[in-house]
Amino acid sequence: MHRRAFLAAGALLAASTRFPGLARARTVPPAEDAERIEALLGQMTLTEKLGQMTQLAGGRQKALNSRIDASALARVREGRVGSYLHVAGAEPLARLQRVAVEESRLGIPLLFAMDVVHGYRTIMPVPLALAASFDPEIAGRAARVAATEASVSGLHWTFAPMIDVARDARWGRVVEGAGEDPYLGSRMAEAQVGGFQTGDLSNEDAVMACAKHFGAYGAGAGGRDYDRADISEATLHEVYLPPFRAAAEAGAGSFMTAFNELNGVPTTGNADLVRALLRDRWNYQGVVVSDWNAILELVAHGAASDPVEAAALALRAGVDMDMTSNTYADHLQAAIAADPALLPLVDEAVTRILHAKARLGLFDDPYRFGDAARERTVLGSAQHRLVAREAARRSIVLLRNDGGVLPLRRDARIALIGALADDASSTIGSWRARGEMEDSVTLRAALEPMNVTYAPGVSLRENDTSGIPAAVAAAEDADVVLLAIGEDFDFSGEARSRSDIGLPGAQSRLVDAIRATGKPIVAILMNGRPLALETTLEGIPAVLETWFLGNESGPAIADIVFGAVSPAGRLPMGMPRVTGQVPQYYAHPPTGRPANPDLSVDSARYRDVGIGPLFPFGHGLSYSHFTYSALEIDGHTGGRFPRWTVRATVANSGTRDAEEVIQLYIHAPVRGMARPVKELRGFARLSIPAGEARRISFALTPEQFAYWHDGWRIAPGGVEVMVGSSSDDIRLRGQLDNPVDRALGAGEMAGAAPATSVSVG
Repeated sequence: MHRRAFLAAGALLAASTRFPGLARARTVPPAEDAERIEALLGQMTLTEKLGQMTQLAGGRQKALNSRIDASALARVREGRVGSYLHVAGAEPLARLQRVAVEESRLGIPLLFAMDVVHGYRTIMPVPLALAASFDPEIAGRAARVAATEASVSGLHWTFAPMIDVARDARWGRVVEGAGEDPYLGSRMAEAQVGGFQTGDLSNEDAVMACAKHFGAYGAGAGGRDYDRADISEATLHEVYLPPFRAAAEAGAGSFMTAFNELNGVPTTGNADLVRALLRDRWNYQGVVVSDWNAILELVAHGAASDPVEAAALALRAGVDMDMTSNTYADHLQAAIAADPALLPLVDEAVTRILHAKARLGLFDDPYRFGDAARERTVLGSAQHRLVAREAARRSIVLLRNDGGVLPLRRDARIALIGALADDASSTIGSWRARGEMEDSVTLRAALEPMNVTYAPGVSLRENDTSGIPAAVAAAEDADVVLLAIGEDFDFSGEARSRSDIGLPGAQSRLVDAIRATGKPIVAILMNGRPLALETTLEGIPAVLETWFLGNESGPAIADIVFGAVSPAGRLPMGMPRVTGQVPQYYAHPPTGRPANPDLSVDSARYRDVGIGPLFPFGHGLSYSHFTYSALEIDGHTGGRFPRWTVRATVANSGTRDAEEVIQLYIHAPVRGMARPVKELRGFARLSIPAGEARRISFALTPEQFAYWHDGWRIAPGGVEVMVGSSSDDIRLRGQLDNPVDRALGAGEMAGAAPATSVSVG
């Protein structure tokens, strides 16, 4: 097909395949588009088809475009590559796209991709911090800024959001997700998909999202990255899959398979998980891409004997695109020669890839992404920095404030202690895309106008304590100490699992020395995972969890410390007392011998540490106080199935305007089974002026009570309803009677996946 004829056909294809946004992703192309794609397939050689299924690294993570040399351009001209990652920049990508569109036989545009995880140039809080906002709206706005900046730089596709549920803080990649709860993770997944894709991938500044890492990557044994997950079918469906189902329903254009194996089968070769569940049961037909080299690694897993078998295994599983390993390009042809039944699966994969390019509008205008003029003004713009600051403020969690130490007076003499307070690199986290540390404002820089003495104290990576005397001197001469402690950015992230999640380096000795001064201390935690700090924080009256907050880290923390904003973040993962408690999570089933504080009673607890986390899931304090009252649960039976409205009144009984995060939990017993003691089924972050009250309503449906037992089921019976300020701070309790007894069909949502509607009066 001539290039102009193909582009004309592509224009018609793109115009009729607008992405349905927050509706279900289109499962197959419309009939007329399918005919055009089929015609194009008829023109393609097998080598060109395998090229579309191949994604190559165009550079390295810190040296983008560095591998686009003469041999790479020759490969593009030959149609032997369909996508590049580790590339960016409006002008270089326009030149690369021109080679694909104007110099290759069929003129098929390339897809350009990058891990834009929490910002492109303007860096937002890391995803775990954004989840702490309990505010999907701000998470969506942050994704919108990232998409805008990535799009003007020529990118079409981001490998985000990462929506793996994680209950073991030893795993380094908890920093990239939304924490331990499938319901919170589902809501954050929807918000980020909407922010990246805008509801229509042909819109300006939309980029295709990628829900990763499909399966149960967050359940790796011992919190070790890449390690196996050995979990029950119920745990898989009730805990780890709901955010992926939510992302699929939100229209995520692509999924990525996980590195690890699940119950003995590597995910990248798992036909039951990808083709049977994702494709057939969920009716999802977006692009599925492997993770980096994961197809070839099927050999290392032992699931395939050689690369030829690995290529066949991944294709049968439903993986459309091979990221970087060249296994499809180099070995799938031999697999097809041995088994011609694989060829229709190749055509299916190529169809999905072409359909994604059509939805992005690339056949209509291959150069619509990337704008060098806008790139110079949009990246890191003042408007984007405002979103970053708002996101950072909303992500901070006040964990403790004994005696009302916070907020501080602006005339206070402050000792700012800790190397992290002046570590601009750590503010932007480990996945930094095109972010620059020079663009970040540290806490030290933000406090320069104040009466502050700074002392770094100790290194996070060495046992050198020579800086402690200067830090002690600064503390003794101050009214209050701001003590920045935690881990730098490189302690968390991919391949950054840790066996000990206490304070690294000599920080514990620094804390002991400052505590001995008797000065009031505000501990400011900076970290990419929940840390085990019970002993460290003993006797410290005020504690702020600030994570890695991005470019506006320092100003956002200062806004909280001095009371310009009242904190309202909540923990998306509970913080353990000691490392030995993990994995832990609030939504655990009861046991026959529940944990008992009396050590003379044999019960499900550790004998050498207190029961439960140091700070539980959903915990967070405010500079004001809130009272809960007037719980009402009304049933409605007018439709096919019953539904319930849960209402409560929340009043700001303090003297400051502030926000409260109201959380709705349920306990839905099932006869003959042990069900979780609590499950989050709704939340709302509300601004309530001092002395005023708000009436909030949550809508519940029977699907919210579903459980997995060889399929989704709803059991009749009483359901306890709990409304409170955290998983461990329940203020109101009630009961409803659910009469529904039925199995759900494959297309029905269940468990944590359906959104709970919220109204405020």
